[in-house]
Amino acid sequence: MLQLEKTTVENSLRTLIDPNHGVDLVTAKSVKAILIDGSHLSVKLELGYPAKSTIDQLKMSVEQLLKTLEGVETVTVDITVKILSHAVQQALQPKPNIKNIIAIASGKGGVGKSTTAVNIALALAAEGANVGILDADIYGPSIPMMLGLSGYPESVDNKTMTPKMAYGLQTMSIGYLINSDQPMIWRGPMATNTLQQLLRDTNWVDVDYLIIDLPPGTGDIQLTLAQQIPVSGAVIVTTPQDIALLDAQRGLGMFEKVNVPVLGIVENMSMHICSECGHAEAIFGEGGGIAMSEKNKVDLLGSLPLDMSIRKYADSGAPTVISEPNGRAALIYKEIARKTAAKLALKTKDFSTRFPNIVVQNT
Repeated sequence: MLQLEKTTVENSLRTLIDPNHGVDLVTAKSVKAILIDGSHLSVKLELGYPAKSTIDQLKMSVEQLLKTLEGVETVTVDITVKILSHAVQQALQPKPNIKNIIAIASGKGGVGKSTTAVNIALALAAEGANVGILDADIYGPSIPMMLGLSGYPESVDNKTMTPKMAYGLQTMSIGYLINSDQPMIWRGPMATNTLQQLLRDTNWVDVDYLIIDLPPGTGDIQLTLAQQIPVSGAVIVTTPQDIALLDAQRGLGMFEKVNVPVLGIVENMSMHICSECGHAEAIFGEGGGIAMSEKNKVDLLGSLPLDMSIRKYADSGAPTVISEPNGRAALIYKEIARKTAAKLALKTKDFSTRFPNIVVQNT
């Protein structure tokens, strides 16, 4: 009888879809325990992604659902979050102190990729994760300005660097090491070596997600990241404009070829709403992001408006998620961040760090 009741509870939970990854709680392996004590039902759930702003709503939804079961009078729902490391490209292993690296990429410049990357990083932190951001745009680093940072990073041992902090983010950029007006006239190998050094020689501390803001295109730096840096997933940023979608398609194809899962697409500048009259106009076209997601069978994580305040806050060093945390754009960024992390949580886990090294010695 007890087993039948537990099965009934499980079947009920299969009908509740987690909106962040689109899978029911049982299939997503979020249900960790079901305890039945007479008419009292206790359920323990574990999410594999940060979701501070939606956990209470999920808890309420589960409670309401289970209270409809026959014989159940009271329900207790406990939800915890456990962020694990996920599989990376073959022959590579996750970096020490970094559970997951997520690349933010675009096929062309001018689509708002860096602004999107920094707001996704801040949104993940706001949702409860420990987050870092690495500015991999060697030729045009913009993360320092967007986060209001400058100056050289500290070094305790004169060999490695301490990440500079902003709004709880651990950050590193070539922009901290050069003058802001100094041009980076480097050939590909120098740029790619710099990227690897910034990643390797920074003392990241217990990072759940390291966001890497890639330069636009599919050149040396992108290929180095795709082939030599352990990446758990990628996000493609585009606008609805046909030429941007064409280039974004190339970026998506690059990640597929090196077996880096594309977690989704972000459509930026999807709609302009006049601040004076409220008229909405699709300046760069419309429907491109959803068409691209359907064509490639990847998710459209969210669409952001062409909003002057997003640009203004990024230029001021206090991006949207910080300046207007409850504003419409910030809520979209947080939804995109949750969906990105939730999609990653469904991917294959990496357990290489859980097993000790076995050494056979002559005795």
